[in-house]
Amino acid sequence: MAGKTVSALLCAGAALLGLAVGGARAAERVTLQLKWVPQAQFAGYYVAQAKGYYTEAGLDVTIKPGGPDVAPPQVIAGGGADVVVDWMPSALASREKGVPLVNIAQPFKKSGLMLTCRADTGIKTPADLKGRTLGVWYAGNEYPFLAWMAKLGLKTDGSPGGVTVLKQGFNVDPLIQRQADCVSTMSYNEYWQVIDAGFKPEQLVVFRYEDQGVAALEDGLYALEPKLKDKAFVARLAKFVAASEKGWAYAAAHPDEAAEIVIENDASGAQTEKHQKRMMREIAKLLDTSGGRLDPADYDRTVAILLAGGTDQPVITRKPEGAWTHAVTAAEGQ
Repeated sequence: MAGKTVSALLCAGAALLGLAVGGARAAERVTLQLKWVPQAQFAGYYVAQAKGYYTEAGLDVTIKPGGPDVAPPQVIAGGGADVVVDWMPSALASREKGVPLVNIAQPFKKSGLMLTCRADTGIKTPADLKGRTLGVWYAGNEYPFLAWMAKLGLKTDGSPGGVTVLKQGFNVDPLIQRQADCVSTMSYNEYWQVIDAGFKPEQLVVFRYEDQGVAALEDGLYALEPKLKDKAFVARLAKFVAASEKGWAYAAAHPDEAAEIVIENDASGAQTEKHQKRMMREIAKLLDTSGGRLDPADYDRTVAILLAGGTDQPVITRKPEGAWTHAVTAAEGQ
């Protein structure tokens, strides 16, 4: 009897081991390419991973950090990712150039892009930007700015009656060093770099692109159109998006913990707890609350802004077709 009992236990143990191994093999892999380095801007994904939401969904998710030398559209086109985080202007430009990116979800509802000016320049309203030097990010981030200037009737070539554009790095040095009257900032990042440099909020004048009616969608999730014809792939992405949204909800409700999780994933050691906690609180103000489902009206607004960009080299030359889908968010929970 004892021998049979031992044998039974060994068999049971083997069965459990087999289930564990089978479960591990069953995990579906998803590789996510971020737009920038690890920071609270991407907290939802890191939280979903740390809290086991991806694992619970049967996924094995790899999160690849971005950086100044990483272009998400190029990464996914080369097979280096299943899904990427990108701003819609960049994604639509890539689509028109031959990379068939499709927006599958839109975790961010609002834009964090702003133009931050020194109050001592006398700038109080957008009309006061005439004749000023303005710091602008390029590499696809300039198009909302160009659309805004077109709306204001201000040329951007430095000619009289317009504005002078200073191609700005991803810092706020031109404002601090008085090389520019205003610079581009994100509400959750560079604006606070200005504050940390010694400026007080009352010493600054801020124009939010949302308030100016020229905000383009940021930080959406994109996949390649041909792969979306595979129902199994769509189902896998649906699990990924649902688990990610769960991560975003937790991050918004627990910003300090979310910031700490982000810092744990920062291999460079460059991120500080103070900055990441502050960033997470600002990011929470931009998030969508409807499960990441893209609002077609927001998409139409972004396309209209890009088509009216006021430049000889617009980001897109025609209205895109098939650039977004609800197939993934509609499949969540299936």
